[in-house]
Amino acid sequence: MGGLDSKIIVVEDGKVTDFLTNDKCAAGTGKFLEYTAKALEVSINDLGALALRANHPAKITSMYTVFAESEVISLRARGIAKEDISAGLVTSIAQRIVVMTKRMGLKESIAFVGGVAKNVGMKVELEKELGIDLFVPFEPQITGALGAALVAQGSD
Repeated sequence: MGGLDSKIIVVEDGKVTDFLTNDKCAAGTGKFLEYTAKALEVSINDLGALALRANHPAKITSMYTVFAESEVISLRARGIAKEDISAGLVTSIAQRIVVMTKRMGLKESIAFVGGVAKNVGMKVELEKELGIDLFVPFEPQITGALGAALVAQGSD
């Protein structure tokens, strides 16, 4: 899950065998989280931990960033706690990603990479929705670049 899109990439024996990307603008991406965190007046770096402290996760229905941002502002105006809105955002995205994952065929070993993988709330929610533990590399944001560099170098 990156800043501008989310992808499900199936790798077997070190080779990409299938690929799917999200189809709804920036929904389910880092940019989506960035804009909604801004509407909540919290740092994007704190959004996941905030979500983990929720008591009653809010339901976020908007699939598009600009509408979700408006929805967040409306929820805040109604007095809904930032923690509950954060959890609703994370759950909303996780559910979209799970649908994509199931379309590709759930595998036993799933690596969660990209900048969004640094969001602890997103990791916890995805694991709950998928029913498995995700592997998150030490620096998930650079995993794609590292893989490209290894391919360019001729490594397997």
